[in-house]
Amino acid sequence: MNGLILTLLLGLFIIVGAFIVFFFENNGKFIEFSIAMALSVILMLLIFDIIPEAYEAVDTGNTMMNILILLFGAAIGFLVLRILDHFIPDHEDDPTTTEDNDRNLNHIGFVSSIALVIHNIVEGIAIYTLYNTDPQAGIMAGIGVGLHNIPLGMVIASTFYQYNKKKGKTSLILLGISLSTFLGGLIMNVFHIHEIVHLVEVISLSMTLGMLVYISIMELIPKVRHTEYKKATVTGFFIGFFLILIATLI
Repeated sequence: MNGLILTLLLGLFIIVGAFIVFFFENNGKFIEFSIAMALSVILMLLIFDIIPEAYEAVDTGNTMMNILILLFGAAIGFLVLRILDHFIPDHEDDPTTTEDNDRNLNHIGFVSSIALVIHNIVEGIAIYTLYNTDPQAGIMAGIGVGLHNIPLGMVIASTFYQYNKKKGKTSLILLGISLSTFLGGLIMNVFHIHEIVHLVEVISLSMTLGMLVYISIMELIPKVRHTEYKKATVTGFFIGFFLILIATLI
């Protein structure tokens, strides 16, 4: 196995999440379960993954400067998704009707995909670089990344599938997203940009931080607040929490 094959396999874990969604079809409880799981997964990723990685990547030697750089990058990421809101069609803020609810789900899937693609490219760069330095460490880190990708694939697949009701179209979307990790590895393999990896990592992670905060506050929390199936929502939240906790500890 080489670094490129590893990054390709990691992205395919997202497809595994999609197959789980297709098994449950359009079950309303499962949709709300997925949304709640998305919220807990993103919160856990922020706390245990994105924020520590981004802070470590900045590493200016000055704590206050590190925080300011992260806040600046996060603000840009937050603003980018906010601006995109005005260009994404069929997005309504009223979740009380079935049609508007489905459109909101599609919107959540779209903005989540943007953040996930950026994050996966950075992960692909990191895993490829780590594997070429220490193959065993690269594989172990890859297992953790792959386990992260399964619930994320479930969340994105469920939102798109609920909206378009087409497994083929949803699968193609997820396949494109899954290749973003491979793209990160391919960038490193083709261009050998090791000298600017640090800068790319800082910019991408800080922007991803802001994007995930935006998704949580502006998209997922309102959906969870209007949930119809309370038990499914609570169950999804805690399962997402434990999935990421297990993946982080591996």
